[in-house]
Amino acid sequence: MSRLAAETILLALAWGAVLLVRPWRLLRPYEGKVPLVTPLLASLVIVPWLWSWPGLTALSLPLQWSAAPLAVLMLGWPLAIPVVTLAGLSTMVSTGASMGEAMSLTVWSGVLPATIVLVLGYGVRKAFGLHPVAYMVGRAFFVPMLALASCGLAAALMSNGLAGPTGDLQRVAIALLAMGEASWTCAIVSLLVAYRPQWLATWSDEAYLGKAVRAKQAIRPRR
Repeated sequence: MSRLAAETILLALAWGAVLLVRPWRLLRPYEGKVPLVTPLLASLVIVPWLWSWPGLTALSLPLQWSAAPLAVLMLGWPLAIPVVTLAGLSTMVSTGASMGEAMSLTVWSGVLPATIVLVLGYGVRKAFGLHPVAYMVGRAFFVPMLALASCGLAAALMSNGLAGPTGDLQRVAIALLAMGEASWTCAIVSLLVAYRPQWLATWSDEAYLGKAVRAKQAIRPRR
């Protein structure tokens, strides 16, 4: 089986799972509002723009920010997959990538990191419960870092990028890029938790701060 065929199958399986869970349900109005509309529209604009940046041409595998972990934390996995798919296909226009290059970028920088973030995030939640520190440090930092690093190394191995003279530089670049994006992901999520928690599909004040939120509501003066 060729690499393109394998990537096509992975993308088709991801989309099959997305359609099975009907992601449009996440956009239903709640109390007269649709909280995820703003982060969804922002992701549809920013993620393709990030992916249009030129990669490190000195390396055999172009490197760029993924934004897939942040998309999963903000939108949930079912809405993150359409976003990264659109971003990957848009590179055929923005960077002149071929269909095969766009497919590889979509799978290795979008679909697989997003799926790993979903699986490992569920593991963190089961292991540590609904604890704010576990969410911030685990789901918003370590999980994205592991997902991006593992997918970057796997993609480099698939393209024999680690076997050439730039192999060591490739490993360092992948590790630094994963750590940097994970740090920014954690910082953005922390700001959203503080100021716009409704923009995070994976966060709930009632779930993670239940007692504190209820106490605050109890002492709030009535108007």
